[in-house]
Amino acid sequence: MPRRTADDLRATARAALERARRRTLALTDCLDEEELGAQHSRLMSPLVWDLAHIGNQEEIWLVRAAGGQDAIRPDLDPLYDAFQHPRADRPALPLLPPEPARRYVAAVRERSFAVLEDAPFGPGEDPLLADGFVFGMLAQHEQQHDETMLATHQLRRGPAVLHAPPPDPAPADAGDLPSEVRIPGGPFVMGTDDEPWALDNERPAHPVDVPDFWLDTVPVSNRAYQAFIAAGGYEDARWWSPAGWSHRVQAGLHAPLFWRRADDPDAVEGGWLRRRFGVVEPVPLDEPVLHVCWYEADAYARWAGRRLPTEAEWEKAARHDPATGRSRRYPWGDAEPTTELANLGQRHLQPAPVGSYPAGASPHGARQLIGDVWEWTASDFEPHPGFTAFPYKEYSEVFFGPDYKVLRGGAFGVDPVACRGTFRNWDYPIRRQIFAGFRTARDAAPGGAADGTADNPAEARD
Repeated sequence: MPRRTADDLRATARAALERARRRTLALTDCLDEEELGAQHSRLMSPLVWDLAHIGNQEEIWLVRAAGGQDAIRPDLDPLYDAFQHPRADRPALPLLPPEPARRYVAAVRERSFAVLEDAPFGPGEDPLLADGFVFGMLAQHEQQHDETMLATHQLRRGPAVLHAPPPDPAPADAGDLPSEVRIPGGPFVMGTDDEPWALDNERPAHPVDVPDFWLDTVPVSNRAYQAFIAAGGYEDARWWSPAGWSHRVQAGLHAPLFWRRADDPDAVEGGWLRRRFGVVEPVPLDEPVLHVCWYEADAYARWAGRRLPTEAEWEKAARHDPATGRSRRYPWGDAEPTTELANLGQRHLQPAPVGSYPAGASPHGARQLIGDVWEWTASDFEPHPGFTAFPYKEYSEVFFGPDYKVLRGGAFGVDPVACRGTFRNWDYPIRRQIFAGFRTARDAAPGGAADGTADNPAEARD
């Protein structure tokens, strides 16, 4: 990428931080003090903890580390250290009440903008400041917590307090898309060296050779997933890994999280309802399936005669340009996301129908690789070759290993600053409260057709 001027970086950093703060306040100002301090699920923090934690991290890294200024509230550091206090234990802590928390994050932001005005951004500067990295890191950190707070809103019981217009209907050609696209084999460059705000686990760029494979053109839909349920997919151990079957039985899984059977199955196509941010509604058949764990995604793929794509396969499908051989920033190219390209930024409170955003398609024709739903991959969360932790090991390094599975692509609740073709997310394979779906893949048989018109086994089972 061409290097930005200091003035451009300052403006970009300020806009990213301001956008994140507007969202943070919108997610917290809509609830009273009692609800902000409540723990709506043991999987999540009280929203007021997230609010003050956002300010504390900004103080530590922007005000103190990058700006060299005195601490504002050093006494808060241990209280809002995510590694000292598991989420389930945070309600018992002496947390800042909502109004003091708001005053604290506002005071930190005032200092941060003062640092921004004078910060040197040249490539020879402190790595925290070079290309405005620390400002991008904190904007991403806040947006990631905003997404976590959005998940808390989904888990919360009570009347709806968040509102947004629905996505547009699927484009006219959505029903005519091939079920899968072929991704040609060969090397491509995975990861990045030149994305200035890329986080440590996205680096460094390195060549990866990926054999030919087929990938679903769109994420797996609720319609297709209901076929898996109707075929007894949750009751048949053949489709589940041993660990997945054990978890399915122990947790009593029988459908995606937040789904329930309608009282009158004949009254609702498919017979399923879902709860979405305080509203109970029929499950939209043509949306990507949402709130499934890795084990469920893996079982569906096995039932369909397919598999989950590896992380390298997913990134090649999303970034590789076969005409030039280079890796793009996004499936559509290097331009920043727009409303015509992807469903991001909490503009809607749900995924768009499968087949949406044709302008955002990859060169191979896959759609919605960015936005709508995080996509589970088959891969464990591991470092790229040559990985170096920066600026602290607790962002990525402590999570590497087989306990976590990688998700890629971002969801409707992800801000563009925290979503790109190299961005990596990870979570335990049992997690369902996150905005996760998936698409499936299969190996390309030698001499097989390459026109992308092969039948989808899941559709054949419907």
